[in-house]
Amino acid sequence: METILKMKDNRLNTQEHVNEFNKTHNNIMGETTEKSHGLQRIIFSACYELVKRTSDIVLSLLALTALSPVFLGIALIYKFNKSDEGPLFYKQTRIGKDGHEFGMYKFRSMIVNAEEKLKNNSALYKRYVENNYKLPSEEDPRITKIGRWLRKSSFDEIPQFINILKGDMSLVGPRPVIKLELKEYKDVNKLLSVKPGAMGLWQARGRSEIGYPERADIEMEYIDNAGFFLDLKIMALNLLNILRRKGAY
Repeated sequence: METILKMKDNRLNTQEHVNEFNKTHNNIMGETTEKSHGLQRIIFSACYELVKRTSDIVLSLLALTALSPVFLGIALIYKFNKSDEGPLFYKQTRIGKDGHEFGMYKFRSMIVNAEEKLKNNSALYKRYVENNYKLPSEEDPRITKIGRWLRKSSFDEIPQFINILKGDMSLVGPRPVIKLELKEYKDVNKLLSVKPGAMGLWQARGRSEIGYPERADIEMEYIDNAGFFLDLKIMALNLLNILRRKGAY
């Protein structure tokens, strides 16, 4: 009887050792798999960033070369337009990756000192903030006649290829915001963890037709799902919206 009990105890001890071994093995395999997936994500992220930056440089150079006649044409229009004398470009301070401030270029579509005149007009400034930090062109007295055409055609955005070439922006990413807009985002660090873009998911979905807080949610959605195929889809949808003049102010 005593021998039988010892045999049972031995079997139980053996089973416990087997169970312990299996548990340890599973833990090791789980940690190994998790580390492997983590390494894969790091490698994919590094490849994605490298390809994206290379694409930004190549495509922005091609765009600036191909669109040089547009630059020349708009420059001549401004030169001979005596009713609206001022610089060709407008540079506004925007917030980039890691909170870095940079000057975002546009063809000037407003009168000189437009920002100062906006802030000095309390009623207009209130309307500007309430309308998601922009004003419809028909309600904005600061926009020039040439500026309305530039905005409707989205030609005013062309100089942003200079920002892309410099590395301030990417072709695709969340739209760069002014400092005041940061309060509209629940996770500012997440927003500023990537480069802002000339084209984004928010613009692809409707541009100025979509305001906060929905816009912030869309920008976060892009950051969570950023990848090659999504970027290509966003560029295609943005080009389509530009041709349709959808959401252009």
